[in-house]
Order: sequence, then structure tokens, then C-alpha cells
Amino acid sequence: MTRRIAICIAATAFALSAIPGAQAQGRLGLLPQGEYVCALPGSATGAAWEELPAHNFAITGASSYRTDKGSGTYLLEGKRVTFTRGPMKGHRMMLLSSGLLQEMDRNGKLGRLRCHRAGPIAS
Repeated sequence: MTRRIAICIAATAFALSAIPGAQAQGRLGLLPQGEYVCALPGSATGAAWEELPAHNFAITGASSYRTDKGSGTYLLEGKRVTFTRGPMKGHRMMLLSSGLLQEMDRNGKLGRLRCHRAGPIAS
């Protein structure tokens, strides 16, 4: 009987220790569908934004995207977006608000490139 109690306590402790790790990853989600336009911030003496059309993409469906170079998939965990397949594989972004993303480096530091949802998917 004592052994059964010890096993139950150990199993419960193990299960509870796994919960914070799972919560740290964040909930899985989907980005709003549509065309995303990417740009760098401009300067006080020039244009407010410097659009970079080569970085633009479209979210086409459940965890899918496309670019001029092909299509692929992404994973949204909490606020972190990781492009997992296709031409943007390995690229990471942070979801700042609905339809606004900012690039992240490998250490999680936010970069200068920002992409915003500009409208529905173009035909």
C-alpha cells in the first residue's frame, strides 16, 4: 500500500512539473488570413517606411503561407511565429497585435523589419 501511495505521489509530482513547461510555450493559434506587407522604419528626414516587397507574404489558410518564391507552413505559439517549411523556413517573428508582426533573431531580440496585414488575399 505504501508503495502505491509513493508511486501516485511521484506520478502527480511529475505531471505537475510538466505543466509550467507546456504553458511557457503558449497556445497554438492562427494568423489572420490576408496579404502582409513588410517594411523597415524610415527616417525623420525621409519616408516614414521603406517597403521591402521581397519580404511580403500572404497567410492563405490554416498554418499556411505563400510568397513569390513558393508556399510553406508556419507555427504560431502564443505570440511567437516560426516559419517551419517553405521559402521562409527558420524565419521567426513576434505577433505584436492582430495583423502586426516584427522579426526576431535567434536570441529572441526584436529586429527592425515589421509586417502588417494590408488586406484580403489578392487573387
